[in-house]
Amino acid sequence: MELWNAMQARRSIRKFKSNEVPDPVIRELLEAARLAPSGSNLQATRFVVIKSPFERMKLKECTPLPFVAHAPVVIACCIDREAIGHTGMRYRELMEAQAFAGTPLADDKTLLEAAAKRRSSLDPAAIKAYLALNAAIAIEHIVLRAVDLGLGSCWIMMFDSEKTKCLLGLDDRYDVIALLPVGYPDQSPEPRPRVPLEELILKEV
Repeated sequence: MELWNAMQARRSIRKFKSNEVPDPVIRELLEAARLAPSGSNLQATRFVVIKSPFERMKLKECTPLPFVAHAPVVIACCIDREAIGHTGMRYRELMEAQAFAGTPLADDKTLLEAAAKRRSSLDPAAIKAYLALNAAIAIEHIVLRAVDLGLGSCWIMMFDSEKTKCLLGLDDRYDVIALLPVGYPDQSPEPRPRVPLEELILKEV
């Protein structure tokens, strides 16, 4: 499917067929996330793949949305807050890969080191927000690849993050920022209302 078609076809799916999602397909979804852009190349997004019916049913304790637990697979999308401590190393990797070739940053190690130091000195709330923003990019890669593979998903924010984290047995360094139920759609929703493009454009200068 062409990317534009996938973007137009994407819907939030809340009813799934009982068909299992094959492991190779799940791997493709996660590979799409791995290839997503990541600020400072931190790549701090992590995933817990929940396939077991027993484990999925436990999610009913964490969200008031019953359809989440009934999806064939649920991907808990997480961030690793400790990744921010690797900012300097990641910048060096970018320089070695010549990611800044043709820009003033190409040979300016001082500027990059300063940027890395500034990133590492952010307060915890700012760090979490920054990493969550990067995770959102990876999640959307999964969502669009899912459409491309004939799957549906629904980005879930209505859940208890701490309870989910405890349920999944995650270390303190991780935060669960979204749940993504995935499966073969058992519904064909109409396009959702969208405001006109003109309302999105504040100005052209």
